[in-house]
Amino acid sequence: MADLAPLLLSVALGIGLAAACGLRVFLPLFVTSVLAHFDVGGTGLREGFSWLASGPAMIALGTAMVVEVLAYYIPLLDHALDVIAVPLSTAAGTLVAISTMVDLPPGLAWGLAIVAGGGVAGLVSAGTAITRVASTTTTGGLGNPVVATAESGAAVTLSLVAWFVPVLALVVVILLLWLSVRWLAGRWSGRRSR
Repeated sequence: MADLAPLLLSVALGIGLAAACGLRVFLPLFVTSVLAHFDVGGTGLREGFSWLASGPAMIALGTAMVVEVLAYYIPLLDHALDVIAVPLSTAAGTLVAISTMVDLPPGLAWGLAIVAGGGVAGLVSAGTAITRVASTTTTGGLGNPVVATAESGAAVTLSLVAWFVPVLALVVVILLLWLSVRWLAGRWSGRRSR
C-alpha cells in the first residue's frame, strides 16, 4: 500500500493542476514552472519536461499568464477568450498533468493525462464560460470582473493546493465535479418537467 502513495500523489497533483488550467490556461503552468524551477516542495517534473522549469519557459508562461488574466477584465474580449479557452485549457491540462505524473509508467501517465487531466480542464473551462454568460445576462456584464477575479483567485489557490497538498486538491476537484453534475441534472430534469 505504501508503494501506491507516490502514484496517488502524482495523479492527484496532475489532476489538481489540470483543473486549475480550466480556470486560467497559463497560470497553473506558470506556477508549476516557478515551483519546479526552484525545487519547491520536492516535486520534480517527468523526464523530458524539464524545459518547463527553465528560465525562458518561466518568462514566456509568466507573460502569457499576465496577458490572459488582464484580458478577462476587458468586455467582449472575455467572451472571445472563453471560446478559445476550452481547447487551450484541455491541451494545457494534459501538458501539466503529464509533466507532473512522474511516478507513473509512461503509457498509464499519458492515458490519465489526456483523459483525466485534459478532460477535467475542459469541463472546468466550459463551466467558467457558462458562468460568464450567466453573469453577462444577469448583470449586463458588470459582474464579469468579479467572476474573472474569482476565477483567477481560484486558479492560484487550486494550483498551490495541488502542488503542496495534492490529495486535498483531488478531493476538491471530485467534489466540485459531483456538485456540478447534480446541479446540471437538476436543471435538466426541471426543464423536462415543464
